[in-house]
Amino acid sequence: MSSENEDACDALSVEELRAELKRLRENLCDLEETHAFTFGKTTVHIGAEQAQSMQEEFEEECRQYNTRIVKIERILKAKGG
Repeated sequence: MSSENEDACDALSVEELRAELKRLRENLCDLEETHAFTFGKTTVHIGAEQAQSMQEEFEEECRQYNTRIVKIERILKAKGG
């Protein structure tokens, strides 16, 4: 997350931050479920290189979600939320 995005999060109300946190957690959960289903069904049909690429993309997306979740939690804590 860039400092510009973090500044934008600082400007949000506690309620808006909680809503954003909920949205991010749900999106991460959806991503994990979709990946588990898709990856489990397709690895037999794709090569190892493509499977590795899919796994790396998935892990990067998860890292981005988790980083943003942690930052929003930190901002919420600082705001007493």
